[in-house]
Amino acid sequence: MVEAFSPRKGPAPRVLAIVLAGGEGKRLWPLTADRAKPAVPIGGRYRLIDFVLSNFVNSGLLKIKVLTQYKSDSLNTHIARGWRLPAMLDFYVEAVPAQQRRGRDWFKGSADAIFQSLNVITDEDPDLVAVFGGDHIYKMDVRQMVDFHLERHAELTVAAIPVPVDEARGFGVIAVNEAWEMTGFVEKPEVPPEIPGRPGWALASMGNYIFETGALIKELLTDAEGGEESAHDFGKNILPQMLGKNRVFVYDFSQNEIPAMHERERGYWRDVGTIESYWQANLDLIQVTPVFDMYNPRWPVRTWAKPLPPAKFVFADEEKARMGIATDSLVSEGCVISGGRIDRSVLGPSVRVNSYSHVEESILFEGVDVGRKARVRKAIIDKGVHIPSGETIGIDLEKDKERFTISDGIVVVPKNYRFE
Repeated sequence: MVEAFSPRKGPAPRVLAIVLAGGEGKRLWPLTADRAKPAVPIGGRYRLIDFVLSNFVNSGLLKIKVLTQYKSDSLNTHIARGWRLPAMLDFYVEAVPAQQRRGRDWFKGSADAIFQSLNVITDEDPDLVAVFGGDHIYKMDVRQMVDFHLERHAELTVAAIPVPVDEARGFGVIAVNEAWEMTGFVEKPEVPPEIPGRPGWALASMGNYIFETGALIKELLTDAEGGEESAHDFGKNILPQMLGKNRVFVYDFSQNEIPAMHERERGYWRDVGTIESYWQANLDLIQVTPVFDMYNPRWPVRTWAKPLPPAKFVFADEEKARMGIATDSLVSEGCVISGGRIDRSVLGPSVRVNSYSHVEESILFEGVDVGRKARVRKAIIDKGVHIPSGETIGIDLEKDKERFTISDGIVVVPKNYRFE
């Protein structure tokens, strides 16, 4: 059986984890019209940020700051109510709002977000700072990356995942030598540099970094001096700035091991940056043998949820086709499937599906009410929407495009939408 953590020699370093969670997520509109991207619900009862927080907590890294900015109320509430670690042991998950400590500007980029929040680093005085994004889906034992960083006496380690060259054109791609020391970085290249000894494959940056604290502070100060000439971004500015003068290495995420991991999960990482990728990531979870397994008790995906009753399925009138049925679906607590049917769908808390209605290949957020004889196909229905009796969504796209956002054939009904 694979052990959770690799052995280490000597005292463990002091590691501060910082999660970048201030992103607007424009390509996920309208799901981000009223919430930050890391607060977008997924898998019924989770939020995107739960994945990175679970990875840190499961890895034993228990000092976590979450930098927030864009429409952060629901994200702040989720963290404050659910992610409480024992303060007596000096553990915490704390949201840090944009403070304008360096002037009147909001965060100008990922690097500027930490530069404006340098006090959270200097106050904690860690040996290492782990800077991770807050909106990706994956499982990772971060301590294995920390060990890799320490063994190479690195000043910066970047997590990357091997992808086929054709897919790499959509990512920031890292070039390495045979020792996995970074030699270059290019954003969405036409001809991605290949991995030495592995033709046809390239390294896509995951946007996850481990810094030696002094090196990070020095580079942030240098970047800030660049003023408007810099995008104040880790990928565009900090990485190129450190290449050639610092010890920068690349950690191969596909080598990461977690307890009870099935081989099919190896290297699973999803950037849910678009409506289509978000919809597909949800449907990945309902496969009979999902690539991303949420049912592994050795590596739980943690979250906070309201104390709701169990899901209920009622009516068994087969003769009149009034049966509460769910197939190949995830159904959250508080749901009532009252004589309706759902197939290949994900239901958030307190969803009601009424008699003779049919929901398929769809994602329904908290509190959605599907009226009698309604039909919903390949749609995302945001929180608090009541779908009237007999209404159709995703059946007639010409009709739907006059009222809703449609992306790659997926209909998105915004939060609290009211039908006429």
